[in-house]
Amino acid sequence: MGKKRQQRPDKHKQDLGAQIEDPESYGVRTKPRAEKRRKRDEDDEEAVPQDVSARILREARAQQEELDAEDGAAATAAGPTQIPANAIAAALQQLHDSDSEPGEDWDGMTEAGSVWGGDDADDISPEDEAALAAFMSPAALQGAGAAGQRTLADAIMARLQQQQQPGSAAAGGMEQQQQQQQQQQPAEFGAGGLEGLDEAVVEVYRGVGQLLARYTNGKVPKAFKIIPNLLNWEEVLQLTDPEHWSPHAMYVATKMFVSNLNARMAQRFLALVLLPRVRRDIAQHRRLHFALFQALKKATYKAGAFYKGLLLPLCASRTCSLREAVIFSSVLRRASLPVLHSAAALLRLAGLEYCGTTSFFIRVLLDKKYALPYKVVDALSAHFLAFEGEARVMPVVWHQGLLCFVTRYKHQLTAADRDGLLRLTAKQHHHLVSPEVVRELEQAVPRDSKGAAAAAANGAAAAAVAGGRQRIAAESRVGQHVSEDVFNLPPVPMMDED
Repeated sequence: MGKKRQQRPDKHKQDLGAQIEDPESYGVRTKPRAEKRRKRDEDDEEAVPQDVSARILREARAQQEELDAEDGAAATAAGPTQIPANAIAAALQQLHDSDSEPGEDWDGMTEAGSVWGGDDADDISPEDEAALAAFMSPAALQGAGAAGQRTLADAIMARLQQQQQPGSAAAGGMEQQQQQQQQQQPAEFGAGGLEGLDEAVVEVYRGVGQLLARYTNGKVPKAFKIIPNLLNWEEVLQLTDPEHWSPHAMYVATKMFVSNLNARMAQRFLALVLLPRVRRDIAQHRRLHFALFQALKKATYKAGAFYKGLLLPLCASRTCSLREAVIFSSVLRRASLPVLHSAAALLRLAGLEYCGTTSFFIRVLLDKKYALPYKVVDALSAHFLAFEGEARVMPVVWHQGLLCFVTRYKHQLTAADRDGLLRLTAKQHHHLVSPEVVRELEQAVPRDSKGAAAAAANGAAAAAVAGGRQRIAAESRVGQHVSEDVFNLPPVPMMDED
C-alpha cells in the first residue's frame, strides 16, 4: 500500500488569472511580505560591560583629541606660508593620475588596534625597572633621547655647511661663524627653495607634503614615487616635510624607499627619517601607532639597513628607553632575519658600552637559535664576564639573556669561559635564574675539551688499526719455511668398508 499523500495548504487564495484581473490591485502586491528575521537567542544579546564601554569611550576621546591636535598643528603650520593654488592643483592632478592600488594591506588593522604598546610592556616589575635605570643614561630616563635624535634636516644642514666652508677652519672666530650660519640655515631652508631646483618643483613637492600630512589610505602622488630614483633624493624629500607626515604616509614611504633604494641609501632613510619619527611618537603617546609599527616590520626586509639604520644607532646613543626597547624587541621577535646580519649585530651589541635596554635585543636574537661563529660566541662570553666585578644589581633581563646564551651555546664555549661563567653566577646571583644557568654549565662539554677527547679517540683507533695490521701480517708468515713436493705425497690411509 503506497504512502498516503499529504495535502499541503493552498498558499494563494486566488489563481494567477484572477489576481491579474482583480480590479483592486491588477496583479500588484498590496500587502508587504513578512521580513525574514534571523533567530537569535535572548542570551546572545547581552549588554556591553561597564568597564569595556568606559574603555571604548576613553579610547574614542583620546583619538578625537589627537585628531584635534593634528588639525590645530596643521593650521598653525599652514598659516605663515601660503601654498600657491597652482601647486595644489598640480599635486591633486598627480594624485588622481597615480596608478597605485586604492587599498593598502594593514594586516587586519582595526580602529581598536591602531596603536601598539608591546607585548611585554606590562610584564616588567618595578624592581626590574629600578635595576634597569641604574644602567641607563639620565637622558633616557628623562625621555630626552627622541629630542636629540639626528634627523634628515640636520644631515642636510651639516652637508651644506661643509660645502660652504671647505677645508680646516680656525678654532676661534670660524667656529662662531659656523654656529651663526647653522642657526640661520634652517629658516632659509624652510622658507626658500634649494639651489639647483626649479621653483615649480619646490612648490609641487611642498604641496605633496601637505597631502602626506593628512594621508590615511589610497593613492599617493607620482611626484612622490619618483623621489627614490633622484640623485638628490634627500633634499627633495626634505621639501615634503617628513616630520609632519601622517603615520600611514610614513608606512607607505618606508615600503617604497626600502624596496627601491639600495642597502646604504635605505639605511640613511631609516636612520634619518623613520627612527626619529618612531622615537618621537613613543615619547609623546607612550605607545607606537600601528602604521609605524608596520613600517618597522617593512624595514626588516633589508636586514643590513634595519640593523645599521635603526637598532645599532638606537643602542649606541645610550638614550634608548624601556618602552622603546620593548617595542623594537617585539619587531625583532616577529621578523625573519638572516644569520649573517644577526651575527654581526650581536657582535656589535656585545662590544658597545652597556646600557640596560641592550639586554632586550641580545635576548631576542639569542632566542632565534642561530648557528653563531665561534668569534661571536667568544664576544658574548666576554660581554657577560665583564660584569663579574660589577657592584650594581643586574636586571632580570640580563640574567635571562645569560640563561638563553648558555642554553643555546654551552657546547661552543671554551673551558676557561665555562669556568668564568660559573664564577660569575656566584657573584651576580638570581634566586630563580642562576641555578638554571649553573645546571646548564655543568652539563656543557667545552669545544676545546671535545677536541682533545676526539684526538685521543682518533689516536686509540689508529693504534688499534696498526696492531690489527701487524697481527694479520704475523699470521700470514706462519708456515712459510715448509716446502711441499707435489710428486712425492705420503699415502693417505682409507677406512675399511664393512
